[in-house]
Amino acid sequence: MVLRMTQSHPRISKAVIPAAGLGTRFLPATKATPKEMLPVVDKPAIQYVVEEAVSAGLSDVLMITGRNKRPLEDHFDRNYELEEALIKKGDQERLAKVQESSDLATMHYVRQGDPRGLGHAVLCAAPHVGNEPFAVLLGDDLIDPRDPLLSRMVEVQERQGGSVIALMEVDPSQIHLYGCAAVEPTGEADVVKVTNLVEKPDPAEAPSNYAIIGRYVLDPGVFGILRRTEPGRGGEIQLTDALQKLVADESVGGPVHGVVFKGRRYDTGDRGDYLRAIVRLACEREDLGPDFRNWLRGYVTEEMQGL
Repeated sequence: MVLRMTQSHPRISKAVIPAAGLGTRFLPATKATPKEMLPVVDKPAIQYVVEEAVSAGLSDVLMITGRNKRPLEDHFDRNYELEEALIKKGDQERLAKVQESSDLATMHYVRQGDPRGLGHAVLCAAPHVGNEPFAVLLGDDLIDPRDPLLSRMVEVQERQGGSVIALMEVDPSQIHLYGCAAVEPTGEADVVKVTNLVEKPDPAEAPSNYAIIGRYVLDPGVFGILRRTEPGRGGEIQLTDALQKLVADESVGGPVHGVVFKGRRYDTGDRGDYLRAIVRLACEREDLGPDFRNWLRGYVTEEMQGL
């Protein structure tokens, strides 16, 4: 199959970041601190996600929040007392870092209220998004800025219309942890046409090993489907179920394509992967990497000798 050459679609400018989860896997750290504010080296995880949206040209960011998420709003707001203290100290380097988060994008917030799944969280964005295509970025997936994904997805959507999801090949034994896509090839190596979607399938019944990861560019037609979607797995309104309906009926919101990502992705939703993400990113930092890598080599050597 070859991708249809269509006229350019409207430029996408809005990003939606669901951030209402309780972060129970990180208790007790998340008892009073949102999981999105847990540091990855020296920035909260959520800032990496907003920076990715901005790098893809999305200047309007809506966060779907819940109770105890006020620190998210505070982080992206100005802190005049702290800024004044840094100015008096002449600490321009830290002042720039503090001001960076408040200057990233135009930030908006809405409360999910009743947490009924990712599909419901996306539906909460409907009044803000309106009748425009938009991006959804999940905070548990950090995409290395050297391997742009969202900008490629935006490019495909603006050319083809409809919706675009991010896919990554995983070991077949792990596909039950993800939404899974059945696909057919197109004329582009990293773009596929999605023909079916299954939420967390049994490995023996999975249509492929293409896992859906936390980046979506969606046609606004998905809102009407979500309003009619009954709760699925776990009693929640699943975004995958709504996307499957888009796949089945392109007249609702156009086709669904997938961009196959082969770059660096850091999963911060699991404690072990969160720690590995910190180590990887710290090792690659110019300011921290050399000393940290030397320490890490010595530590690993000592541990191996102790076995």
